[in-house]
Amino acid sequence: MGRTLQPVLAGLVTALVGFASTFAVVLAGLRAVGADQRQAASGLLAVSVAAGVVAIVLGLRHRLPISIAWSTPGAALLAATGPVAGGFAAATGAFLLTGLLIIVAGLFSPLERAITAIPRPIASAMLAGVLLNLCLAPVRALSEVPRLALPVIVIWALLSRFAARWAVPAALAAAAVAIAVTTSGAPGGVAVRPEIAFTVPTLTLPAVVSLALPLFLVTMASQNVPGMAVLQGYGYTPPLRPVLAGTGLATALAAPFGAHAVNLAAITAALAAGPDAHPDPRRRWIASVTAGAGMITLGLCATAATALVLLSPPVLIEAVAGLALLGALASALAGAFTPEPGRAAAAVTFVVTASGTSLLGVGAAFWGLVAGGLMLLLHSDGLQTRWRRRRAYAQSAAADQSAA
Repeated sequence: MGRTLQPVLAGLVTALVGFASTFAVVLAGLRAVGADQRQAASGLLAVSVAAGVVAIVLGLRHRLPISIAWSTPGAALLAATGPVAGGFAAATGAFLLTGLLIIVAGLFSPLERAITAIPRPIASAMLAGVLLNLCLAPVRALSEVPRLALPVIVIWALLSRFAARWAVPAALAAAAVAIAVTTSGAPGGVAVRPEIAFTVPTLTLPAVVSLALPLFLVTMASQNVPGMAVLQGYGYTPPLRPVLAGTGLATALAAPFGAHAVNLAAITAALAAGPDAHPDPRRRWIASVTAGAGMITLGLCATAATALVLLSPPVLIEAVAGLALLGALASALAGAFTPEPGRAAAAVTFVVTASGTSLLGVGAAFWGLVAGGLMLLLHSDGLQTRWRRRRAYAQSAAADQSAA
């Protein structure tokens, strides 16, 4: 019994921490791209169930602690991008295309290699730019709703020192208490039972370029690649193709119901794969399967979670989301600016992405990658060498012509 209880408890903690710490980010992202409250609740339910089912199937099939989650950086990308042409139907079309691209990445090695070949400073800088605005929300909340925000931030700060994994769930609980004390009743027209809303996906070029491609890149570079690295760090070799095929298929199937992206867990992967889950590495798969079941169960609370968000001042829930993402922002900034080579390109990527400026209907995350890539190419040794050779050749030719 004890051999099973420990990984089961670890799996429940993994699900609770993963859901409670970032569901506000998912809701904020879905609302930003045009979902109404019913569609946002449906999206949270769909992405939770999709992630849970994939985690259970992969865990039982491969006997590995393969934790599956929604794309938290992807949800932050949605929040940063905002409305797209075509409304939420176009956004769900972008989600569907993202799932298909993930499947293709799993089936065709060249595409997988191309994604993983994106320089880490550039990918990290884009992620940092996407996260920055949400991570500033706690500061805005202190200015706009100080009586509500201050207890949330203080509780988060104290627990981040003494019980880090519970800091964000406790901050969320503090926000819920603050909302309950300062408001009365439930928001009109919102039920608390699970609801699902089907949206017919449509494909528009602005949504494909602004949402689908950046969401695919963020999910691959900021979730799937780090998730693989975490598992490898604990001595596991997960089968990449089944993982990508499974998460991509789940994303595509759940997209019409509002799910944005399903992928390998990166932030909570260590909770199920590490020694705290079980001393025996061969028993830790139980934790990931339990986490999958926990995600499905918590997903059934999506409508109630949305009701909580609707009762709250928007900036307060954004503040909780920002606190949840501070660690991810710190890691992204470190990955972007720690290595000296490419630092200028990373800075350009970060600034362009953080600006939130859209150009030609295309979001800032895409242009951040483009600008950073061009800057990196401009400063590459190969380009500088070719330019010096051409200048030397031109000077030599001019000297010969002058001598003649």
